[in-house]
Amino acid sequence: MPTGVIINVLSVVLGGWLGSRMGGRLSERLKQQMTVTFGVCALAMGISSVVLMRNMPAVIFAVIIGTLAGTALDIDGAIRRGTGALLRKMSPGTDVDLGLMVTAMVLFCASGTGIYGSMTSGMTGDHSILIAKSILDFFTAMIFACRLKRATMLIGIPQLVIMLSLFCLARVILPLTDAVMIDDFKACGGVVLLATGFTIMKVQNIPVANMIPAMVLVMPVSAVWAGRILPLL
Repeated sequence: MPTGVIINVLSVVLGGWLGSRMGGRLSERLKQQMTVTFGVCALAMGISSVVLMRNMPAVIFAVIIGTLAGTALDIDGAIRRGTGALLRKMSPGTDVDLGLMVTAMVLFCASGTGIYGSMTSGMTGDHSILIAKSILDFFTAMIFACRLKRATMLIGIPQLVIMLSLFCLARVILPLTDAVMIDDFKACGGVVLLATGFTIMKVQNIPVANMIPAMVLVMPVSAVWAGRILPLL
């Protein structure tokens, strides 16, 4: 049961609705402070996952090669262009800040937290990452809705499709993995969460979507490292 996915989508829809109703009452100072707090929480989630790392060289290799591949393919740019096109089809002619809407859709639908959380939920049944993300997304959606109004609620549609797809894909992958591979996957996701936290806090604008290939590579690399390379050392 994709409990975490459902909770996460509902948190964005509800947060968007509440934000559109009461957004004018929130001060800019409060919005900025909450954004920093969201970033710190993402960092805490990332650290709690990184400490599970079992094969550090494998995880670091996957992160570096995966990010290089993602940057070469410009995954972040492709997601932003696709999101913009989807928005124009979903709500043509609406007076919405397209750039801000695209940013919100990427954050909620294609962030490292969402991808990592959805796959972890599907693989292990652990919904804690997505539930924690839901708490952050609820308040983040409220802040976005101060400017985007009810258009923020539309994000729940592509978010549900993407996260459910990842959840189901993880169920297929699970029989091919072992405990060490899953721990290294979680650690790699933790690195992506750290990058997400720094981006939210505006410490460094990291195109987190370009790191997505690392999460595809990390389990095969971990298996090769543990089974073929480590015994030779």
